[in-house]
Amino acid sequence: MTLEEIIQEAKRKSPKCRACPVCNGLACKGEIPGLGGKGSGSTFIRNVEKLKSVRIQMDVLVENKEIDTTSTLFGHTVSLPVYCAPVAGIKNNYGAEMTEEEYNKATVEGCLEAGTLAFTGDGIDIDTLFAKPLQAVLDHDGMGIPTIKPWCEEGVQARIERFKGHKVFALATDVDAAGLVLLRKGTTPVVNKSVADLKKMKEMAGGIPLIVKGVLTVEGARKCVEAGADAIVVSNHGGRVLDDALSTIEVLPEIAAAVKGQITILVDGGFRTGLDVFKALALGADGVLIGRPLALAAVGGGKEGVRLTLDKIRSELRETMIMSGCSTVAEITRSHVHVD
Repeated sequence: MTLEEIIQEAKRKSPKCRACPVCNGLACKGEIPGLGGKGSGSTFIRNVEKLKSVRIQMDVLVENKEIDTTSTLFGHTVSLPVYCAPVAGIKNNYGAEMTEEEYNKATVEGCLEAGTLAFTGDGIDIDTLFAKPLQAVLDHDGMGIPTIKPWCEEGVQARIERFKGHKVFALATDVDAAGLVLLRKGTTPVVNKSVADLKKMKEMAGGIPLIVKGVLTVEGARKCVEAGADAIVVSNHGGRVLDDALSTIEVLPEIAAAVKGQITILVDGGFRTGLDVFKALALGADGVLIGRPLALAAVGGGKEGVRLTLDKIRSELRETMIMSGCSTVAEITRSHVHVD
């Protein structure tokens, strides 16, 4: 299948997503469950709009070199600094007739074939929304990143027990899910997490790398450093937890200025292309999480759809590096973009 055919198939199989030519949150604003941003949808929309306000500086008057898009995450080499973001409830949110097991198998395998890694999701039903995705990681020698929502300690412990004794590359927690109303009403509710809570989570996980997703301020980033976290994801949960919030790309530079070199910095929120990835790297990120495009690719084309989409993003990143005079990811700096 071609990418165009995969997207058309995804559109047919995902009735809650319109698969818009430009995925900017306008058509689906306020649609939750679904794919829109919360309330007016302004945070999702702002993520995309502010990315467009970052312009790439073109400079081809440099020595001709081979272009290398590879990067590393905790010492592991990836073909490009792009990872599949965690998505849970593929049927509830996308309307896709696809099980959590099928979806996560597609993303984990597609990412590995493309030379990178997938985050997997979590939800109230531990057996369906956490254990099934986790199994896709365990079936591939632990090469994936299970994500645990910020449950109370009992809920966190119950999920960590599911992979104790198995190899897992890293563990993530999407602390920005703490405000999800339905999750706060359960028997093991989501809660806000302190520095001490994050330290305890890493200890419970046996010391594997801990990634804290949902950081949007310099203060929050510094707390993660204090907690001993190994990475942060500058994220507003795709605009799905708080209306009228800042976009991730506009807070990224100040967070990078404060903690770069002390902790790995990842970012998500509205990233769609290799050009978008370049912008994030230039403004201080070490890598980017991409959600909706890869989710649709998995629905429409399984692991092949995921791999082809990542190959396309890698090609776009490579072309952008050529046109900006960068031969390696490390050479991409703030001087290569202009913010309107």
